[in-house]
Amino acid sequence: MAQRIHIIGAGLAGLSAAVELANAGRRIVLYEAGPQAGGRCRSYFDEKLGCRIDNGNHLLLSGNRSAMAYLRRIGALDSLVGPDEARFPFIDFSTNERWTLSPGRGRLPLWLFDPSRRVAGTRVIDYLSALRLARTTPDATVEQVLGRNKLLYRRFWEPLAVAVLNTEASAGAASLLWPVMTESFAEGGASCRPLIARDGLTESFVDPALSWLGLRGARLHTGMRVRSLTYSEHRVTAIELPGEILPIDPGESVVLAVPPPVAAGLVPGLSVPTEYRSIVNAHYRIPGPPASATDLTGVIGGNAEWIFRRGELASVTVSAATRLVDEDSDELATLLWQDVARTLGFDAAVMPRARIVKEKRATFAQTPAQIRLRPGSATRWHNLVLAGDWTATGLPATIEGAIRSGTNAAACLLRAT
Repeated sequence: MAQRIHIIGAGLAGLSAAVELANAGRRIVLYEAGPQAGGRCRSYFDEKLGCRIDNGNHLLLSGNRSAMAYLRRIGALDSLVGPDEARFPFIDFSTNERWTLSPGRGRLPLWLFDPSRRVAGTRVIDYLSALRLARTTPDATVEQVLGRNKLLYRRFWEPLAVAVLNTEASAGAASLLWPVMTESFAEGGASCRPLIARDGLTESFVDPALSWLGLRGARLHTGMRVRSLTYSEHRVTAIELPGEILPIDPGESVVLAVPPPVAAGLVPGLSVPTEYRSIVNAHYRIPGPPASATDLTGVIGGNAEWIFRRGELASVTVSAATRLVDEDSDELATLLWQDVARTLGFDAAVMPRARIVKEKRATFAQTPAQIRLRPGSATRWHNLVLAGDWTATGLPATIEGAIRSGTNAAACLLRAT
């Protein structure tokens, strides 16, 4: 009989590990504390807006190889939508300038010699600053490494870093930007097309995975919070569930794919990140016919940072949102609508129905000090591995990082068996 794997946590990290292990012929049992799988990657019907929304706006790039492989395996790759080529529109509120960053498809950055494809006001030589990321020290921040060219920093590096790291650029670790650049922009426009879920995060990343796993005999238990793990010598021997102690038989393994504080409470002596950053999202139900295409715009000098237009919704994302997360939701909706109206050409005085979604602990704070606390996949117990965007994937805490952490955890177990 195939080896059974117990996966604690059915967010993207846990689902990714489950898909990899089930594909290798392992029997999968998932335990999820919440009422449904998906964790922070989920969609739901919002009564106030009268439509489905995502809990947050998650942008992928076509070069996110782990996410693309995961979606391809579960049959959901075609559920992502975006432009046919890499296009990143921006507006700078301080000058009212608009431009579109448009990397060419090939790896040779010949597009930099076309001013219409670059960040407005920048020169070709300015982009050589990206090479500083290749030799940055672990303690350097994004601002320290890339902040010398004020214009390019303000109009590109800072908004990119804040979006990717969910940490202010003055504190965010520059070392995490290099793998992002090498897997996307450095590969050319074909690897940095912006993509979002066509129908919703659940419809793209969760439901297809559960269906795929179900066809392979996997079982999901929701509302099942793990209370403790029992250890003996070099292995986990039992999982304490509500009203039940579940023995872990010899040959069975455990994947722990839960948030850092939960993991620290279940694994003795585990080092985990301890600081967090929030994200604020605003969703507006726009009257009239739905947008025929999905677009995003980066906002420089506003309260919003990225504005997404999809179907009947206009949505805002504010990363590293410490300054806003404790504000009244109605006031936030009014404040952020001004940026949406200005960017998309709506009447700022007439705000449609709105929903504010706050994630106070959206990701760990991706500072040099906190990155040093990230553990690897393996633990000192040979049948226990870790998954989560907070583990040492070498990537920021994004969808790509979460999915890669699951594949890393699965590979760790498969190598040992």
